[in-house]
Amino acid sequence: MKICGLQKTTLLDFPGHVAATVFTGGCNFRCPFCHNSDLLGNDAEVAYTEEEVLKFLAKRRGILEGVAITGGEPTLQPDLRRFILGVRQLGYQIKLDTNGSRPDVLRSLCEDGLIDYVAMDIKTCKERYPDVAGIPSLHIEGIMESIEFLKRGTVPYEFRTTVVKELHSAADFEAIGQWLSGCSNYFLQNYVDSDRVLVPGFSSCSKDELLSYLEIVKPYVAHAELRGVDY
Repeated sequence: MKICGLQKTTLLDFPGHVAATVFTGGCNFRCPFCHNSDLLGNDAEVAYTEEEVLKFLAKRRGILEGVAITGGEPTLQPDLRRFILGVRQLGYQIKLDTNGSRPDVLRSLCEDGLIDYVAMDIKTCKERYPDVAGIPSLHIEGIMESIEFLKRGTVPYEFRTTVVKELHSAADFEAIGQWLSGCSNYFLQNYVDSDRVLVPGFSSCSKDELLSYLEIVKPYVAHAELRGVDY
């Protein structure tokens, strides 16, 4: 496992749980609005060994309840399963953040009972996915497969979209709503600018814009809401 960061306590990353967040290095997308740009390349700096993280988690039993594994893209890690087994042996629940590009890995972990919650990013509608994901040659069949797998309800899950003013429109959310139709949970979260963003120059949406997009997707999904926005 290439572990490039560890947030030792979070109340936000794993819904309903006090958790730690493990950041893996390397990603197969290059979303221009990514705020973890320092974790994208294969040269991302390793900050912790697996043994160091497991030792920390062992000491925090009884205080922490779960571990969120994010990135980068965790499913690219060849040792992900082994690491998850080590964390579960300590009694922790596991949340996996993923872009959904490796449905075989996602399915295997979930069907083997190793994942308790999945958060999958939905970058945009099918037609514009390659551009918004920053990979013009991207084939989205894997994304589609992961969506359909999660919608079967093998594990609790959510879909989520980071809304970027320059990259998303009402038409996009109409198409996304139809694509995700019948899913259990869908969250819209506003883009937040920072000096770590891969491509500078993007901006966040107003609350009214976010609410208008929310109203577009609500008829299609069981539960939809804005995350990180008071309304």
